[in-house]
Amino acid sequence: MRPAWSVLLLTTLIGCAQGLAVALALAVLGLFGGPVAALAAGRAGLAVVLALGAVALIASFLHLGRPERAWRAAAMWRTSWLSREVIALPAFLGITAFTLVWMGLMHAWPSWLALTLLLACGALWLCTAMIYACVRFIREWATPLTLLNFVLMGLASGFILAAALFASLGLAVGEIASWALGLTFLAFVGRMAALLRTARLVLAGSVQSAIGVRSNHIVQISRGFTAGSFNLREFFHGQGDTVLRSVQGGFVLMGFLVPLGLIGAGIGANEPLAWFVVAWLTQMTGLIAERWHFFAQVSHSQNRYYAAAH
Repeated sequence: MRPAWSVLLLTTLIGCAQGLAVALALAVLGLFGGPVAALAAGRAGLAVVLALGAVALIASFLHLGRPERAWRAAAMWRTSWLSREVIALPAFLGITAFTLVWMGLMHAWPSWLALTLLLACGALWLCTAMIYACVRFIREWATPLTLLNFVLMGLASGFILAAALFASLGLAVGEIASWALGLTFLAFVGRMAALLRTARLVLAGSVQSAIGVRSNHIVQISRGFTAGSFNLREFFHGQGDTVLRSVQGGFVLMGFLVPLGLIGAGIGANEPLAWFVVAWLTQMTGLIAERWHFFAQVSHSQNRYYAAAH
């Protein structure tokens, strides 16, 4: 399918925001230096979460043909995961903003607010991932690995950013950086599992099934039209296999392998901030490439006919 840059930015940035929110909420509950560290990093961290969410929301509006009708996207929440995401995303950002205001007024971050934020993160991840995982005829997406990888990649990028934030404030980074390292490794394993699964898939549909003829001696010489069409614009990315393989290798390297090395170096460094910042920037670049590949790898069943002849 044709990747839309607005969706790439939306899913990548909001996933990182969720990961950072989870790291801060877990600090409130006793990890990574506990409530003291959470209070020290909370205001700046939650502000970053809101900033990433705001950029993601702006990007999502760029994907709409009629942005003034965006509110209608929530109308089908009973049956549509997209509608549920439209509700879950503002709810997540609203809870984040409420927590930030509470901290400003009360100079505290209660556990119940941290738990509420964790639940909001989980709900948003579920809604976002299920938009794709519930499409049964797109076999590359129709797997629990889709949800797992959305969560793991969001946690990995968010925890690396949290480690950078802790380092910038002079807080202890050993524990949270170790979590970032472990989550990045798990995200790598999960994404590799998805790639191996996709490589073994038997694609649905064929030229024979498209026209209802069983003969094995069908040669397609034309799509049936000479001008462009919606089908070709929206369901085919227009790139060759060489580009797909290059992007795949690039996101594996920049999204996972290089950040693993940089995080490890940061854990052992006296001044870890620069290591974590570079690790985060590298990983975010790789994850945007990963999300492009996530869409481009899909062999939509209609392409077995429309994109078969050039």
